Amino acid sequence: MASRSINRVILMGNLTRDPELKYTPAGTAVCTFGVATNRSWTTSDGQIKEETQYHRIVAWQKLAELCGKLLSKGKKVYIEGRLTYRNYTAKDGTQKSVTEIVLDDFIVFNDGKKAAENAETKTEGETGDHGFSIPTEEAGDFAAPTEPKKASEDVNPDDIPF
Repeated sequence: MASRSINRVILMGNLTRDPELKYTPAGTAVCTFGVATNRSWTTSDGQIKEETQYHRIVAWQKLAELCGKLLSKGKKVYIEGRLTYRNYTAKDGTQKSVTEIVLDDFIVFNDGKKAAENAETKTEGETGDHGFSIPTEEAGDFAAPTEPKKASEDVNPDDIPF
């Protein structure tokens, strides 16, 4: 019996382009998009450096269709998936290798402006064309689980550390 192993990727970043939804000849949905993550640090001489990494994401089946409907360029997204590597021969005959993250789950974060627009145009519990309930409170509804909100506090999306 082989020992257990884990192949898990967790990212939070911004979409670099609109998702591209396609279907295989067998009718299986596949969606690809890019996510950028940033990192900053201070060097020993006090300079602030910043680095951006770009990640290729692939979703399959129903998850692919959801990505095609709910995601768009610039949106902040939390993703979970697994790392995969594949090789192929390009049209010019050269060998190429690709590293991708196969999506297992995702959470979309709205900015304060879009959440405010939803509150003005939708009533609580009303659904959009994607079939999900649209929150009508501030953008804090999309934050990762934390302690319950107190009624007297307002959450500013700029105060969220990610």
